[in-house]
Amino acid sequence: MSDLVDLTPERTHELDRRHVFHSWSAQGSLDPMVITKAEGTHIWDQAGRRMLDFTSQLVFTNLGHQHPRIVSAIQEQAATLCTVAPQHANAARSEAARLIASHTPGDLDRVFFTNGGADANEHAIRMARLHTGRTKVLSTYRSYHGGTHLAVNVTGDPRRWPNDQGSSGTVHFFGPFLYRSAFHATTESEECDRALAHLEQVVALEGPQTIAAVILESIPGTAGIMVPPPGYLRGVRELCDRHGIMLILDEVMSGFGRAGRWFAAELDGTDGDSGVVPDLLTFAKGVNSGYVPLGGVAISPAIAATFADRVYPGGLTYSGHPLACAAAVATIRTMEDDRVVEHAAALGEEVFAPRLEELATRHPWIGEVRGTGAFWALELVADRTTREPLAPYGSSSPEIGALVAACKERGLLPFTNFNRIHLVPPLTSSASEVVEAIEILDDALTAVAPPS
Repeated sequence: MSDLVDLTPERTHELDRRHVFHSWSAQGSLDPMVITKAEGTHIWDQAGRRMLDFTSQLVFTNLGHQHPRIVSAIQEQAATLCTVAPQHANAARSEAARLIASHTPGDLDRVFFTNGGADANEHAIRMARLHTGRTKVLSTYRSYHGGTHLAVNVTGDPRRWPNDQGSSGTVHFFGPFLYRSAFHATTESEECDRALAHLEQVVALEGPQTIAAVILESIPGTAGIMVPPPGYLRGVRELCDRHGIMLILDEVMSGFGRAGRWFAAELDGTDGDSGVVPDLLTFAKGVNSGYVPLGGVAISPAIAATFADRVYPGGLTYSGHPLACAAAVATIRTMEDDRVVEHAAALGEEVFAPRLEELATRHPWIGEVRGTGAFWALELVADRTTREPLAPYGSSSPEIGALVAACKERGLLPFTNFNRIHLVPPLTSSASEVVEAIEILDDALTAVAPPS
């Protein structure tokens, strides 16, 4: 019998409010939704309401909830070897590393395992600094790289502000974002060229010889799902190569099929190549659909060689935890067997893109539709001409709150951030489920938005 069998939703909520301290929240005003069960693309709340989960929680349940192959893999691993110290080899970790390396771009063939995305970025930066002997790390303002001390200082979004003690060695710059261009660009090509020129100037003014790494989300996720213009990542790669700067690509959210490719860096490929190859690539979330915490860093041969005879000064008690790695093995093999990445790409091209563009023609609150694969955002504006956001940067608004409530009432749980609605369902969602979600959003916008 489960030790949790007597916990009703009401008791769960009561204990949560009495004892649980929530992240990124003012504790006194919280009224968290209780999720009582989940399956596939759906979750159920305390009232028994069934909702399409178009958040994938925090964009990590890439294969949906309660996937039988992942659940079985965790159960089988638990029956054999629940846990082991990271200095010992274990089958789950070895196979997970092999499978991850089989899909990472280029020659990123060594994997350092962490517990999540923030510590993956922390270790990638540490590796870059030790490898180059330099200190500074450059990152964009519209970015999120994690909540630990260094990762949150590298982060560009407002969650950095209350945590920022002016940590030495982090410098921010503007990445490409044509809809709200910092460079007065009017085309993707202009935005790409001007964003690269801006970064080149920042590098020159900071001193190339002082910069260890540039860290970028291949597609910024929580910051707005701004797919970089063609050539941008390749341009950053060339700039880094010119100055001996390491390129770190953060694929924590965009990786493992979310963008319709195994990794979003592949989207900036040219004929005959597989995309941009960074020096370090960080991952988490979709690597095992979030069933057990896992992240990691895929490492280039040159950086791996730095630590062949030199001790790498870092590690984690649960690095490569066997339950987490067993979940990763099951996840990756399922993605291969079921062609999940190809399915996500088709959802983006055949369902999300045309239906969201059509939705935008009928709802003046929608300023822009952006995305790829199963990774989409609607930029909501109070005025399409001025592009005034429907909620201020770093906050929300009554209009956003009303829209989310209307979606939930109709059976859709969307991901929201500032003035945006993100549609980021499990990659295994059917085309009909995506259509249903967009129809619910359409109905919710009609109910709460002022007439045009």
